Amino acid sequence: MEKNDNLLVTVSPHLHSGSSTAGIMTAVILVLLPAGAWGVFIFGVYSFMVILAAVLASVLTELIINRLLGTFTLNDGSAVLTGLLVGYNMPPSIPIYIPVVASIFAIAVVKHTFGGLGRNWMNPALAGRVFVMFSWTGPMTTWLAPKSWGLADAVTGASPLGFVKAGLLDLQGGSVAGPATFLASKGYPVTGLDTAVTGWLNGHIFDPIGATLTNGYVDLFVGNIPGCIGEVSALLLILGSVYLFLKKIITWEIPLTYLASFSLLIWIFGGLPFGNGFFRGDILFNLFSGGLILGALFMATDMVTSPITGRGMILFGVGAGFLTFLIRTYGSFPEGVSLAIIIMNMFVPLIDRFTKPVKFGLVSEGKA
Repeated sequence: MEKNDNLLVTVSPHLHSGSSTAGIMTAVILVLLPAGAWGVFIFGVYSFMVILAAVLASVLTELIINRLLGTFTLNDGSAVLTGLLVGYNMPPSIPIYIPVVASIFAIAVVKHTFGGLGRNWMNPALAGRVFVMFSWTGPMTTWLAPKSWGLADAVTGASPLGFVKAGLLDLQGGSVAGPATFLASKGYPVTGLDTAVTGWLNGHIFDPIGATLTNGYVDLFVGNIPGCIGEVSALLLILGSVYLFLKKIITWEIPLTYLASFSLLIWIFGGLPFGNGFFRGDILFNLFSGGLILGALFMATDMVTSPITGRGMILFGVGAGFLTFLIRTYGSFPEGVSLAIIIMNMFVPLIDRFTKPVKFGLVSEGKA
C-alpha cells in the first residue's frame, strides 16, 4: 500500500477560519479611524494629540512588559487598539497625562496582571477610562464645544446628556416633552446642517404623517455635539461596524440585545423624570447621545471579555442594556455605558458556566 502523506493526524481545532488576531485588530482599528478623524476635525488638533498620547503610552507599556517577560506581542495589534479606544473615550481638552495614565493602567494592570491578551477579565480600555474617571472627575467631565457651533475654541459646552441631567434639577415637578425638547427650550445650540436636514425631513416625511422631528437629532446622529473624541459620531461608528458584521468579526447578539433592551426600558420609563408618565421615553436621543453606540458595537463585543455562547451573549447584552439604563436614568452620572460593560464583564465566567452547550451524547441536568 502506498504511503499517503496527505493524511495527517493533528490536535483540534481541525477547521480554521483563516482569521488571525492581528488581522482582526487591524480591521477594527481601520473601521474606527473615520470616527476618530471626525472628532479631530470638529474639536481641533489637540484632540489628535490626546489619541496619539494614549496609543503611544499603550504601546510603550506593552513593550516594557514584553522586555521584562522576554516576549514580544506588539505585532498582534491589541495594544494599539486599546490605546486607540482609550483616546476615543477621552474629552477633547483633557490634559495629556490623563489618557497616558489610563493606557498604562489598561495594559499593565488590567491586561498583563492576568496573563496578557486572552486572559484579561475586563475590557482594558474601559477599565482605564473608569479608573481615570474616578481619579480626575473634573477634567473627565469637561467638554469642548465643536467647531461646527461657530464659537471660540476655548468655549466649553455641556454634553447633551450632562445638560439634561443637570437641567432635571431645575424642573421642580414641571414637565417637558422629553430631553430633546428640553434642550431646545433652553436654547441648546444646533448647527445649520441640523436645521436644514430637519426641515427637509419634516417637509417630506414627518409632516405628511402628522409628526414633527425636533431640531437636534441630526446633530446627535452626525456628531456635532460636545462629547468624547471618538464617540460623538453615531453615523460613522455604525458605518464602520457594517464591515465587521459582514466579516463576522462581531455578531448580532450583543449589540442588538444591548441596544434593544436599553431602548425598551427608555421607552417605558424614560419619560418619568420629565413628568410624562410611562411609554413616553425618547429612544433616539438616548441612543445617539453619549458613548452607547461606541460601547455596544466596539467594546461590549470584545471577544475576550464577552460570553462564548449565543445564549450567553444575549444575556450579556440584556444585562448591559439594563445597567446602562439604570445608571444613566437614575444614577448620579449622566452616562453609564463604561460602568455597565465592565460590570457585565465580571459576570461573563458565570454566564459561560450556565449557558455552555451540552456535550454530545449527554443530556442537560434535570432532563431525562
